[in-house]
Amino acid sequence: MKGRKIALFLATPLLLLPLRGEAVDYPETRRTDLVEEIHGTKVADPYRWMEDLDSEEIHRWVGEQNGLTFGFLEGIPGRKRITDRMTELWNYERFGMPTRRGNRYFFSKNDGLQNQSVYYVREALRGEPRVLIDPNGFSEDGTVALSQISISPRGRYVMYGTSESGSDWMTFHVRDVAGGKDMPDILKWIKFSDAAWTADEKGFYYARFAPPKEGDAYEDVNKNQKLYYHRLGDPQTRDRLVYERPDDPEIGFDPYVTPDGRFLLINLSRGSDRRNDVHLLDLRRPNRGMIRLFDRFDGVYDYVGNRGDVFYFRTNKDAPNYRLIAVDLNRPEQKEWTTLIPESDAVIDGIGMAHGHFVVSAMVDVKARLTLHDGKGNLVRRIDLPDIGAVNGVRCRPDWDEFFYDFESFNVPRTIYRYDFTRGESEVFFAPGIDYDVSSFVTEQVFYKSKDGTRVPMFLVHKKGIPMDGSNPTFVYAYGGFNISMTPYFRAYWLVWLEMGGMLAVPNLRGGGEYGNRWHEAGILDKKQNGIDDFISAVEYLIEKGYTSTPKVAIGGGSNGGMMVAAVANQRPDLLGAVIADVGVMDMLRFHKFTIGWAWTSDYGSPDDPEQFRTLRAYSPYHNIRPGVRYPAVLVLTSDHDDRVVPSHSFKYAAALQAAQEGDAPILIRIEEKAGHGAGLPTDKQIQERADKWAFLEEVLGMDVMP
Repeated sequence: MKGRKIALFLATPLLLLPLRGEAVDYPETRRTDLVEEIHGTKVADPYRWMEDLDSEEIHRWVGEQNGLTFGFLEGIPGRKRITDRMTELWNYERFGMPTRRGNRYFFSKNDGLQNQSVYYVREALRGEPRVLIDPNGFSEDGTVALSQISISPRGRYVMYGTSESGSDWMTFHVRDVAGGKDMPDILKWIKFSDAAWTADEKGFYYARFAPPKEGDAYEDVNKNQKLYYHRLGDPQTRDRLVYERPDDPEIGFDPYVTPDGRFLLINLSRGSDRRNDVHLLDLRRPNRGMIRLFDRFDGVYDYVGNRGDVFYFRTNKDAPNYRLIAVDLNRPEQKEWTTLIPESDAVIDGIGMAHGHFVVSAMVDVKARLTLHDGKGNLVRRIDLPDIGAVNGVRCRPDWDEFFYDFESFNVPRTIYRYDFTRGESEVFFAPGIDYDVSSFVTEQVFYKSKDGTRVPMFLVHKKGIPMDGSNPTFVYAYGGFNISMTPYFRAYWLVWLEMGGMLAVPNLRGGGEYGNRWHEAGILDKKQNGIDDFISAVEYLIEKGYTSTPKVAIGGGSNGGMMVAAVANQRPDLLGAVIADVGVMDMLRFHKFTIGWAWTSDYGSPDDPEQFRTLRAYSPYHNIRPGVRYPAVLVLTSDHDDRVVPSHSFKYAAALQAAQEGDAPILIRIEEKAGHGAGLPTDKQIQERADKWAFLEEVLGMDVMP
């Protein structure tokens, strides 16, 4: 991108926007007469020019739009108070999941308002921690983030990846743990790959792409990933090519060396499809050649562990809610598989091995369950959890006599627990340092019927004793795609919204993974409208039951969720008071032409297919905006370095919506500078962005100014 500088609002005078009910005078946006015929259908694309992210015209447009948006936000009386309160609540200790190599324990911690979390090491379980990597020194403004960590088997080295301005591109570095100094190794052009260390700690496997053309790093399509071996001390140009698939450029590789050091396990994936293949190399017997253990992309095969030639996998092959199987490399045929933990009504979302046991994390009606099983899969015990909530991670290895897991809910900040096999019990290992009494808030789960009668769960969080007269400002947040489950989770900014008198609603739309593979498949491809209907029905339920009313309800979502809220706003503008659309996929007919967008066809379908094109055309947010409609207030958010959902999606959508708006509700776009799709965003930018969202809703929903 040749040093792209899209966000120019700092040099643009703030334009004070009229508030509450007054018409908005939008900056002029050039509209062209571009129409193309796709599969026999004429499709207008008047803002195609906005895909040229380096043009002077788009730079000017971004500056004018940011001037308008920040002028509006500056005029909201409660904005500073919201920002100050969010900063106050955000300022608490937060810990990452620990991992162990030898006697060393590694973990991340944020003291509260640090822009990036710091990575620490302890020389023993209870040892004094010391700083190993502090990414806050990577850049003055905190926009260079620590994006990946891989520790060598005995804890001698740490490979760490850095990302600039929120980009998915990573640069790999290697640090000596004892000395705390970097090695000379620097590896570039890496995306979507971990590093897999060999047992001798002399090097690691990783996957990378070819360098993009100059100026196109943030837009070029990412295909033809290749797997390499890097020996410590060598320049990247000497890395050895291990595996490639020129016959299928969409296949990606993620390497893993088994804890016994014997096998290189290669996960092969195709885009965002969760189904994968698994190929193996026996590192002690390289003449054995590549073992294509799973080679049909007919299910999910997540490696759990192995004992010699017997491998354990979590799979949804013939088990939509997943099961645990054992596969012997000497008899790998499906008829020889052994089921150790069968499928049940609970959705198994993770399995690990430790101390001869299997640790199983599962969901029952979107609520976490954690169980311990013996080596044959028999249930040993259920581990008690504090509340209705989520276990988002379990960290263990077969040779450990312990394992770590976390728990959080809408009311409980993320807490790290350690299970000790010697004592057979759990203890709090890292507790957040937040000083806040959440007892005034309640979390409840309700079930409502969607348009086709499907029963859909939804979490509600609100103050105790709220009136059921439709007066509660309500933020409905959802995702609904890519097999991702919206489980309960804690965020400081939710507390601010609740303090403002707001209610939070999180419906579990079809397309997610809350009820396994069937739930996911019921909301993708030609069934994507099901998830949109689930979203609409959630809002209708909240209004019908008296929780809120149309002037008081806002919907929000990011990425796929940003697309979903925009589609809901197009289909039912009469139902909503406001919309917040984060980094959304808004042009469903061209998403596959940029960076990793082609990978999403597993959920969306391909615009190049005539039947799938018709489905996509029917709900594409950009293409279904209708002139002369009174749309609710909309705040669109994107970033100048988003190389996952490129910002032109949001630019085109916002321009079309501003041109079509018949009512007085504002249509605004906020473009963040030196940021990407969300990962690695510095704390100060996170606080300001979320405070701006609540300030926007306070204004457009007619809420009282925060005291």
